[in-house]
Amino acid sequence: MPAAPTHAEWLKFLRKIDRETPKDKTLHLIADNYATHKHPAVQQWLARHPRFNMHFTPTSASWLNMVERFFRDLTTERLRRGVFCSVPELVAAIDEYVAHHNTDPKPFIWTKSARDILQKVIRANARLSSKQNETLH
Repeated sequence: MPAAPTHAEWLKFLRKIDRETPKDKTLHLIADNYATHKHPAVQQWLARHPRFNMHFTPTSASWLNMVERFFRDLTTERLRRGVFCSVPELVAAIDEYVAHHNTDPKPFIWTKSARDILQKVIRANARLSSKQNETLH
């Protein structure tokens, strides 16, 4: 998928999943809250394909998005404080990082239960909301 797909590209991806997975399987997709994932055309398609169950990560919880976590690691482990004299040099550094990362892949294992994680998100959102309200009054 491109970094910022259009709703048409997202639908194309959903159709591909639909074609390539057994029809008797219920599918659960986890996505961020990007507008593309909630576009009216996407919602209509999903309504006609009830085996697709969408789950959205909470807003302000980029740490739950595995792509965001990968980019964070790439930035902290390879790019930050790096000196790149050209775009091709930067691209080469990224390619080397990805190649090295893929030589010994490890699954991410959550150490907290979903309930614990969601409770923490709820507490954090409540604190943020109260701080925002304090600055408005």
